[in-house]
Parts: sequence; C-alpha cells; structure tokens
Amino acid sequence: MLIGQLNLVPVMKGVVFTEFLDLVDQEFGEVTVDQIVEESDLPSHCVYTAVGTYDYSELDYLLSSLANKSGISKPALLMRYGEHLFGRFTTLYPAFLSDASDVFSFLERVETQIHVEVLKLYPDAELPTFESERLSPQCFKMTYRSQRPLQDLCEGLIRGAMKHFDEEFVISRQDQSSQNETQFVFTITRV
Repeated sequence: MLIGQLNLVPVMKGVVFTEFLDLVDQEFGEVTVDQIVEESDLPSHCVYTAVGTYDYSELDYLLSSLANKSGISKPALLMRYGEHLFGRFTTLYPAFLSDASDVFSFLERVETQIHVEVLKLYPDAELPTFESERLSPQCFKMTYRSQRPLQDLCEGLIRGAMKHFDEEFVISRQDQSSQNETQFVFTITRV
C-alpha cells in the first residue's frame, strides 16, 4: 500500500468525515451510521468535528465498512460521495463558485484560487494538487496528485460540478501513479 511504503500518515480535515457520515445517514439511514460507528475501533471513536484533523485510514475503514454493508464498491461509493460533497461545498462555501460560469472555469480555479482560500481556513490541510489545461473549447485536462488514492472522490467532485452547472461531459482518466504518489489524468470532454 502506498501509505505503508512511504511510512507517512496522511491526514484529512474533519469536514470530509462529517460530510461522509451525513451522506451515509441520508442515503443508507441512521441505522447504518450507528452500525458503522458501533463496529469501528478507530482512534477517534468516530467523533469528528469539521475543523479537526484525522488519519486517512479512518475514512478508508468507514468506506470499507459501508461497502460491506451496502454491497456497493468503494470506488462507486467514493464517486457518490464526491458528488454529495460538491453539493455541500456549494452551500458551505458559495464564494468558491461565485466567479465560475461553467465547469471548466471552476476547475481552472481549484488549485490557484480555491485551495489558496482553503489553506487560509485550514492552514494544516493536506490538499491534493491539480494541474489544469484547456485542450480546446470542448476539452479539458486535469491532473490529480495526492498521497491518498482518492481519484474516485475527485471524479465524483467533477461530476458534482457538472450537475451544479447543468453541463454534460464524458470523463476519461489515465492512471499515472507511481510507488510514491497517486496521479491520475482526467480528460473531460463536453458532450
């Protein structure tokens, strides 16, 4: 596993955990949330605050537990969660979308503007990095790099942006990960 090979413990902000449990509650019910929490033996005891910082392995555990209970694969759950999370971000942080007129203009701002603002709010956040490039008026390329293998969450966030801006795209992705880093290139083509 990438984390073990690097001997690192990537952490994530609590908002990722609180919103994940909110998704589980909304889509799978309070009983499922209770089961996941009661069956876990995590350092946080599943008590998360939006501004807290937690080990990525806890999210991985919660995802595995939900996948076992729901019969839905972890990648599919992460994509679903990414769409949910984007919707929540539009409510929690509407200023992040104020200057974006479409999906491409929003995605261009993620690294250079949105992540800058996120780091002002959460200085200890460990964010993925993104490189973006408009290949044509109809095609966009975004490269995702992270210590955490959350490319499915990234794609879900992109799909959430598509829903928000009411645009249709075809998304393809190419795995360029190495032993030291998760890296995926997303090609987003307007339908």
